[in-house]
Amino acid sequence: MQLHQRFQQTILKATGANSFCVQQVIQELWSGYGQILRLQLRGGTYKSVVVKHVALPNKQKHPRGWNSSISHERKIKSYEVETAWYRNYALSCDEACKIPMFLGYDSVDDEVLIVMEDLDAVGYPLRKSSVDWKAIEHCLSWLANFHATFLNQEPKGLWEIGTYWHLKTRPEELDVLTDEPLKETANLIDKKLNKAHFQTFVHGDAKLANFCFSTNGSVAAVDFQYVGKGVGMKDLAYFIGSCLSENDCEQLESTILNYYFSELNAAIEKNKTPVDFRLLEKEWRELYPYAWTDFHRFLKGWSPGHWKINSYSERISREVINQLKYQKP
Repeated sequence: MQLHQRFQQTILKATGANSFCVQQVIQELWSGYGQILRLQLRGGTYKSVVVKHVALPNKQKHPRGWNSSISHERKIKSYEVETAWYRNYALSCDEACKIPMFLGYDSVDDEVLIVMEDLDAVGYPLRKSSVDWKAIEHCLSWLANFHATFLNQEPKGLWEIGTYWHLKTRPEELDVLTDEPLKETANLIDKKLNKAHFQTFVHGDAKLANFCFSTNGSVAAVDFQYVGKGVGMKDLAYFIGSCLSENDCEQLESTILNYYFSELNAAIEKNKTPVDFRLLEKEWRELYPYAWTDFHRFLKGWSPGHWKINSYSERISREVINQLKYQKP
């Protein structure tokens, strides 16, 4: 995909380079909406940068057949959110929740360009398809520090409700959901999560694939298309589900929650955020199964045969549904 002449000038201005060439196509964006490229630079401060080039497709394609205007509008909004995130919030993230440094931005017609630091070049070259406990600890620590950084902030320019699966943006998946008890309680689950007293910014797509690892194990995160307001348990449940088997999810549940909250408490104290941590922890621990069930609801409508739909998720969901039955007036 050829970069617009104006984008080429934006890249050179943002990096101080004299020229550049495409070194690697890192990834095609979902449903043909563009590419993520690694550029090799000549002159200037940086040897390489990563650019996210969003170009709206002439014909919408989706690997699971969701080609509706709702899906299209959600993607457009997600790129607007990511741009707002890097321009207005990224500088708040320190090394404890490392993200790529934002270098530049431009837009022309239906195309958007975001220029970012190359995480490979600054010490985060590793990607993992499976993890040991130490790697999980590093990711949990990243999430805890991220959530502590944005606790009680308002998401101006971001998603009012973070995550790509939240109910308001997924009416089609709810319509085709065949699990009637889950379908009937979907709004109650969504409301319980959204009305929680303690809110922060959630990454919104905190799967293992969006973490970059250093050789000493520390991590950085990428892909902020679905960052917005929410309880930290949404990220936690989604991350754990992305990298552990159902047996490990069950056996390690308490260990995972204990480690996360220990890191969250330390990060809140470091940031000197005025909050009653005991109340926050109590509320979020109670919401962990609700966050898990919320994603389970989306998944069963979106892809009923998905590997993440397992006995652990089904058990958690049944327990949440039963709790809500007794809470109804």
